[in-house]
Amino acid sequence: MKTDKSDILTLLRNSEDYVSGQQLCDRFGVTRTAVWKVINQLKEEGYQIESVTGKGYRLTESPADVLSASEIASRLTTGWAGRNLYYLDTTGSTNNDAKRLGETGEPHGTVVVADVQTAGKGRRGRSWQSLAGTALSFTLLLRPDFAPDKASMITLVMALSVAEAVEETVPAAAGIKWPNDIVVNKKKICGMLTEMTMTPEMDEIQYVVVGAGINVNNAGIEEFQEEVRPTATSLRIETGQLVGRAKLLNRILMRFEENYGIFLETLDLSRLKEQYQKHLVNMGAQVRVLDPGGEYTGISEGIDNRGELIVVKENGEKIPVYAGEVSVRGLYGYV
Repeated sequence: MKTDKSDILTLLRNSEDYVSGQQLCDRFGVTRTAVWKVINQLKEEGYQIESVTGKGYRLTESPADVLSASEIASRLTTGWAGRNLYYLDTTGSTNNDAKRLGETGEPHGTVVVADVQTAGKGRRGRSWQSLAGTALSFTLLLRPDFAPDKASMITLVMALSVAEAVEETVPAAAGIKWPNDIVVNKKKICGMLTEMTMTPEMDEIQYVVVGAGINVNNAGIEEFQEEVRPTATSLRIETGQLVGRAKLLNRILMRFEENYGIFLETLDLSRLKEQYQKHLVNMGAQVRVLDPGGEYTGISEGIDNRGELIVVKENGEKIPVYAGEVSVRGLYGYV
């Protein structure tokens, strides 16, 4: 939930003029001393706030990047995504945190954000760690009212949303390596994991959590775990800019709200497929499909309405590849 600090920061950020101390007191039902304490806390966090006798307070500059409950809440322009917010300085896995909240009845749209993850979760049981001040690690809790066999497409909806948000936030082209890795300059900046919990009868979805870990402000490849260094990068490495993670999160949640709404109209990707394929780095490319049933190669023709990757083998056979335990690689590398 938002704190007084979140509310005061939001009001200062959205005001074009000075906001008097009395206005803040009246608006939030707090004392002048409480307002003064919050203003000083914000200044200590790097916010530049002018204090003028007889006028009040005015936010003149925000830190290039700060991740906190107050900063995230003050940036949100969404309708429902992230309006119920949990922020953690450090956690094991935001997906696990969101699943616990799902079990206790937290609402659709709840978001868990962490500065540091010590046991982030990836596909096929992989895990990773993030350093303080570098990654945007978050999980969105959803309570959809559709059949369980539709849930896998949520991952592709989030992948499209992240790619679009990255391009709206930084000067870099973001691609999607099917189904959900986000790449910049052929290197990975983001992975995702969607997990579904069904009702005891196993016929309805109880909740879905979709988590993403984005390499945002890593300054160099030495900050990544050794095994991923050949394929990993960050937005800062690629653009030379320090990126505001709270701002990026808001853009992602805004794009997801819109794209998820479009998805719900048809319960497939028919109306999102064209936009998804504009970002798809596998489009028209030679790929190697690492299927537990046997490896094969072919040409990617993009996705179908269910989000499966259509791969044409040398003999002309078209294979719809379902994400699951299958991995797709470029013929000569990661992409």
